[in-house]
Amino acid sequence: MSQPETSAAAADDLVPKRRSTSKIWQFFGFKRDDHMQTEVICKTCKSRVATKTGNTSNLFSHLKAKHNDLYQLCSAEKSSSSGESTLVHQPKQQSISSSFESITPYPVSSRRHREITAAITRYLAKDMVPIATVGKPGFLHLMNTIDKRYNIPSRTYFSRIAIPQMYEHTRDRVMLELRDVEHFACTTDLWSSRTTEPYISLTVHFIDKAFKMRSLCLQTAYFPSEHSGENIALGLREALSGWNLNEARLVCFTTDNATNMIKAAEINGWPRLQCFGHRLHLAIENAVKCDTRISRALGVCKKLVGHFSHSWKKKEALKKAQRELNLPEHGLITECPTRWGTKQQMMERILEQQRALSQVLSENRSTRHLVPSWQDIEVLESVNKALKPLQDFTDALSGEEYVSISYLLPVLRLLNTQTLAADEEDTELTCSIKTKVLGYMEAKYEDPATQTLLNIATFLDPRFKKDYIPKEQWEEISLRIKSEMKEAQPAVAISSSSVGAAVSGAEAEQCQCATATSTKRMKKSLGSLLQTSVTSPSESSDHATIEAEFNSYILIPKIHSEQDPLAWWGIHKVNFPHLSKLAEKYLCVPATSTPSERLFSTSGNVVTCQRASLKPNKVDMLVFLSKNL
Repeated sequence: MSQPETSAAAADDLVPKRRSTSKIWQFFGFKRDDHMQTEVICKTCKSRVATKTGNTSNLFSHLKAKHNDLYQLCSAEKSSSSGESTLVHQPKQQSISSSFESITPYPVSSRRHREITAAITRYLAKDMVPIATVGKPGFLHLMNTIDKRYNIPSRTYFSRIAIPQMYEHTRDRVMLELRDVEHFACTTDLWSSRTTEPYISLTVHFIDKAFKMRSLCLQTAYFPSEHSGENIALGLREALSGWNLNEARLVCFTTDNATNMIKAAEINGWPRLQCFGHRLHLAIENAVKCDTRISRALGVCKKLVGHFSHSWKKKEALKKAQRELNLPEHGLITECPTRWGTKQQMMERILEQQRALSQVLSENRSTRHLVPSWQDIEVLESVNKALKPLQDFTDALSGEEYVSISYLLPVLRLLNTQTLAADEEDTELTCSIKTKVLGYMEAKYEDPATQTLLNIATFLDPRFKKDYIPKEQWEEISLRIKSEMKEAQPAVAISSSSVGAAVSGAEAEQCQCATATSTKRMKKSLGSLLQTSVTSPSESSDHATIEAEFNSYILIPKIHSEQDPLAWWGIHKVNFPHLSKLAEKYLCVPATSTPSERLFSTSGNVVTCQRASLKPNKVDMLVFLSKNL
């Protein structure tokens, strides 16, 4: 039987596709009982062909593979009827040169190869990814898919060449930024890595010429010496010298309250500010450590957290109880001894989930003793009421990208008048905690040098000015500010005199030219005589200028508390040239040593259990790049 007869016989058993327009459907159909027309059948070989509705690609592929003569016939009919090209478009044939170019690797010195290598190096450093990633099969497949012509270098190249080169380039850029810094502040801290290797961190903070707050990580250096005040003082001095930072321009040094840090600042003669976060932590620990009621309630909380943290069955039972009682499906929080906020969060979560915890624990006789008593609940509520409002202050004063030191006096005032003030609804325990915390905080900020620093910084913040400065200290502070404004006078005068010198030089040159062309003596004009008498400098005029600038700053309205003081100074530095210099000097000081602690969080992500063999100099490079790229 011929091929057309076979197709005609097959057509009797199959029905054609409804509303079809393509020529290909003359060779395919559907069974009569397939009313939805979902299963396509070849009329020639009666085999099923998988295809989507309306898609004919698989149909053409089937004809080409199984019935090539029918495929050629269908293609010819399509071309002759429509006058268009054949149904299957053959790919354009490449030239020999282009074929070789598509598989020839980039030269190592080519621009494209350097760009991709630099991007991979930045990815490894910025995202703290192990260098061994470049040799992993998945990463190699990714790079081969992105660009087949790029041959990725070995991990040794990135470790010994690429990353050190990027470190040197970034270090040069940071050195260039620090070269023009007039005043800066620092933070530092000590830390031990996963491999118990000691490190000391150093961050620098300053306000640039555009009045933007800048924070830079300078080092996370290996510090194997004894952590005495003398060694720390020497190490910090060498660190500043290594970055060409003049100690005379150091405004303040923010550290925690460790004895060795205090002694190091005294040895170097550096002004030191106590970290607000550490002070608040010690104040809270001092307020709760001697009360047996609080100790018992905290012990109950820790047992509850431990009980539900070590059993997945108890966790599931707690989730079930939370759903039944319409409580948030939150897990319990574990306390961190060095973070007072976790203590408060643990207690707050226990109070939130009290009913769910009691329901789960009461179901088993062996766990009923863990149910908090009503006395424990009252203690937890009293402690939580006293401590919860303090959480926001620590978070707000820990930022690096905005002014924080000028907040300290307003925060201390707010603690005294509102947050830690006695309330009629407070329990005896709540009042006791508030009083102890407030007394500790006020006592630790009574140092005269610290008070002066905070007063000046608050005055230079256009949101506060003299509102939070004690009246009995105002006269002394105003004299100190005016004195520093007078010291800043030469810097402003130098710029004016330099411009005047340039103008005078141009005028002298013009006079010489005029003298060369004409020897006739010209009479002085009345305007020149008046100009000479008006511009004669005097010490009294400088004093009057400073007084006028100082008084004008006080008289103009304060800005809203949510506005950025640095943005205000960036606009008004022309009107207040002396005060803007002081604002640039004092407002850069951070209120906490959190920036140095953040470096150690970054270091912990670098020195992991899989990268425990990193050398200290490589740790310093990777942390520096991660923070400064």
